[in-house]
Amino acid sequence: MILTVTPNPALDLTWRVDHLVVGATHRADAGASRAGGKGLNVARVAHAQGAEVVAVTTAGGRSGAEFSAELSASGVPHALVEVAGATRQSIAIVDEQLGDTTIVNERGVNPSDAEWAALLAEVVDRLPAASVLVISGSLPPGAPAPLLPVLIGVGRDAGVPVIVDTSGPALLAAADAGASVLKPNAAELVEATGIADPVAGARSLIERGVELVLLSLGAEGMLAVTSSAVLHARLDAPLAGNPTGAGDAGVAACAVLFAEGERDPERLLRRATAWSAAAVLMPLAGEISESWSALEQRLTVRPYEQKDTA
Repeated sequence: MILTVTPNPALDLTWRVDHLVVGATHRADAGASRAGGKGLNVARVAHAQGAEVVAVTTAGGRSGAEFSAELSASGVPHALVEVAGATRQSIAIVDEQLGDTTIVNERGVNPSDAEWAALLAEVVDRLPAASVLVISGSLPPGAPAPLLPVLIGVGRDAGVPVIVDTSGPALLAAADAGASVLKPNAAELVEATGIADPVAGARSLIERGVELVLLSLGAEGMLAVTSSAVLHARLDAPLAGNPTGAGDAGVAACAVLFAEGERDPERLLRRATAWSAAAVLMPLAGEISESWSALEQRLTVRPYEQKDTA
């Protein structure tokens, strides 16, 4: 079973407009709302592909009630910890003419110590049945510094590999706490490590004890960095679409294969890149196109060379 934890969930709201003009008034059809946050997107994708999952997160306030109702309707197995603070909202405005998406994310409200303890208890209770633990997304402002290391630690103590997708100082904290896999994008890696070269930045995480770094490069594909190899996967041509949720789909691919016992970096990289690409073709995060297998066949995977980057 894949156990996902989303420390800072969001009610995702999406509107589509003909063309977004700053400072103008726009009209749109009724938008879409769904329970979101990176860990929930991971759980949605894995569940849709037939994997056994349980998504653990929080919900509170009026937005939390809508969040809870939509998640229940989705059919994704989950456990919600009730909190006093309102679940944050994430607003995406899709420009139909340009194909661009503008996103405004609320920062979120930090749960109380007792509420965090309840979340941790849910994770601990479910770990005996888990084969992989995924901790994905941002932390709300003011979240206790030990939170992420403690979550990783309980996973490691249970003998469960831990995959983490986060950013900023939390990325380094996850590496130091013993995460098995980290999945930053290029900008997040530079922000966390201060190292401009992507391979050197990823290797700095490996030196902290991480087994595998999956590094998203956007249209340039993805890198898999281990202590002994650096592999680069990319499509034969870039895809047009919505990149929101592409990284989450890559994490889902890694989690599904990890749960099956797969540890080969090339196989993990191929599947993660294919599912990320398949997510770009879908209108909402937490979904991948059925064409992912064909996309996987189109991938080129080879040792990374610095000249590959523009």
